[in-house]
Amino acid sequence: MKIQIKSSIIRHVPVVHGGRNPSQSIDSQIIDFSSNVSPIGTPLSVKKILKKNIENIKHYPDFSSSTVISSLKKYTNLEKSNLIVGNGAIEILYNFCFAFLSKKTKVLIPIPTFQEYETASKLNECQISYFKTMNLSENLDIFISKIPKNGCVFICNPNNPTGQLLLKNQLLQIIKKAKKLSTIVFVDECFIEMVPESNESIISYVKKYKNLFVLRSLTKSFALPGIRIGYAAGSKEIIKILQKIKIPWSVNSLAQDAANAALENKSHLVKSNFVIKKELNYLTNKISKLNGFDCNNSSTNFILIKIMKDSTQLQKKLLEHKILIRDCKNFRGLNNHHIRIAVKSHNDNVKLVKALEKIK
Repeated sequence: MKIQIKSSIIRHVPVVHGGRNPSQSIDSQIIDFSSNVSPIGTPLSVKKILKKNIENIKHYPDFSSSTVISSLKKYTNLEKSNLIVGNGAIEILYNFCFAFLSKKTKVLIPIPTFQEYETASKLNECQISYFKTMNLSENLDIFISKIPKNGCVFICNPNNPTGQLLLKNQLLQIIKKAKKLSTIVFVDECFIEMVPESNESIISYVKKYKNLFVLRSLTKSFALPGIRIGYAAGSKEIIKILQKIKIPWSVNSLAQDAANAALENKSHLVKSNFVIKKELNYLTNKISKLNGFDCNNSSTNFILIKIMKDSTQLQKKLLEHKILIRDCKNFRGLNNHHIRIAVKSHNDNVKLVKALEKIK
């Protein structure tokens, strides 16, 4: 018997992300600069609640994550009907594409950016156009002129991997033009809370623009990548559809407990951003002085660096110093002369700089 498979699945190539290889044993001595999570780690309140509620794993989790939705209502000042929770932001992204994109959908993606927008769109056989730019704000008018009719635009703000931040009024220009064209604007704000001394979030505008959908993650801001929990905001109509197709019990009970504890701890973000501001300046200044290293201006907790060396070879050499960086050669729009590093503690950042200085 020949099994019938969708052509989009046959063509599908999963995205290769940075970070540790899960098939290999974890070396606790390796400093992971490839993972862009909070430099101050997971809040103590989250660790305590996980230990306290460990016995609850024998029960099914809350089907609708109702307590998390209540916490998010307070956290975002949005209505419950404007919010949805997922098993990481990535589940919500794929559900969104499954629900709203098809063969007829024209998709516009600025590159380089987070590759999963492209991959999820391809699985739904969309017609994808790419707009190459290292700084979208400098090419905003041209980008806006490319917005398709009855389509979808993906924007990562601040952008991964470039660290570039669009201002609120710039995003609103995109949203307003897209609205006239009956096009949805998908804004990924997974790093927005780690932009020191700036608030360019447009999450509140989902109440005004029905064509706006905003993705958020607790993974980055509160250092919870192993827990897998994210959320999104959109119009009541969009959220209702996403709730309808969501996989039952996709968000486990410990993830829900962790989210509730994290959302009550806004001081964690203040402390994290204090470190990010200070250490972002330190890393940029130190690395920019090294021969063959050109740091992209970043607004958040990671830096894209253009290098003269081969990125894969540099990654291997740094592993000898127990340091892991992100090789960016597989980002569409970049090549094997780009790496990305996260902002970490000062001691870790000093070790990275010293290791780069030693490598010839």
